[in-house]
Amino acid sequence: MRKLFTIPLIALGLVSTAPGAAETLPLYAVEAVAMPLEHQVDGVVEARRQATISSEVAGKVEEVNFDVDDVVEKGAVVVRIRDREYRARLEKARAVLAEAQANEAEARLRYQRSSDLLKQKLVAQSAFDEVSAAYKAAQARVVSAKADLAQSEEQLDYTVVRAPYGGVVVERHVEPGESIRPGQAFMTGYDPGQLRVSASVPQSIIASLRERREVRVLALEDGRSLPIDRITIHPFANPQNHSFPVRLDLGPGQQHVYPGMLVKVAVTVGETTRLLVPRQALVSRSEINALYLRANDGSLEFRQVRIGNRYGDRLEILAGIEPGETVVLDPVRAAIELKRQRGDAQ
Repeated sequence: MRKLFTIPLIALGLVSTAPGAAETLPLYAVEAVAMPLEHQVDGVVEARRQATISSEVAGKVEEVNFDVDDVVEKGAVVVRIRDREYRARLEKARAVLAEAQANEAEARLRYQRSSDLLKQKLVAQSAFDEVSAAYKAAQARVVSAKADLAQSEEQLDYTVVRAPYGGVVVERHVEPGESIRPGQAFMTGYDPGQLRVSASVPQSIIASLRERREVRVLALEDGRSLPIDRITIHPFANPQNHSFPVRLDLGPGQQHVYPGMLVKVAVTVGETTRLLVPRQALVSRSEINALYLRANDGSLEFRQVRIGNRYGDRLEILAGIEPGETVVLDPVRAAIELKRQRGDAQ
């Protein structure tokens, strides 16, 4: 996706806070920044690839090698089922095939001899037909024995259950020693590299999303934007709330993002201007947020402000400052300097 906006930062450098000051303070000039106007809706993180591994055969569980929250590599052995019965069936199937192949070889020789005698008219047609039928029956028994052998080999393979892809275990359904039946679930997991966000976008803004295709997924805990690889908009609305289902495929390698988490989906519907300051300049005390501001004469002021959304390492200021004012980026040094100024004034 293309970058939605760029936040310009005008650093004024290190400027003396007052005549004769012992040190300088880093400052930031506040200005109105043109940014997208966004409408936010709730979204839920989902796994694009999730599976429950189930048993293909009956038996007793011998090993369960992973538990909840374990990382499983593709092809790793997840569960082992006791295989003695299936190995015995395999050996029996091999013996039956060997016997059938031996009988088929003997029947083939008889058929070839009878065919030569029939050409010399030394054997009756009825006798040749019996030999031919016996040869065909022997061939059929070989085919059947091969099918039984393949089935026995497959069933033996099913006693070792492997992960179809790499992922994380979210639920374990069996324990060692437990008897299982075909179709019984062993373990459920998902691929953490294949995540998406599902959201319902109101009818009033779906046209803007279709046209602009500008949208962000925001983590609730820190407001960071999660990269989006693909946007899918359903061609129908929910008749109950008249909103459109939207799926946003996230890029690979997401950190601290898990299925079921709540996120915000910010859809661009226009443009606006905002006052942004670096987050490092904000001072939070209890429920009060404030900034240190520097006047043209070098004096400092500690002013309460009302903050809005986060945009990367910048904060939106909704009230308390005006464009053109200067914010101190180092609150600790600003507090020391303000105390010094007040002491000098007394």
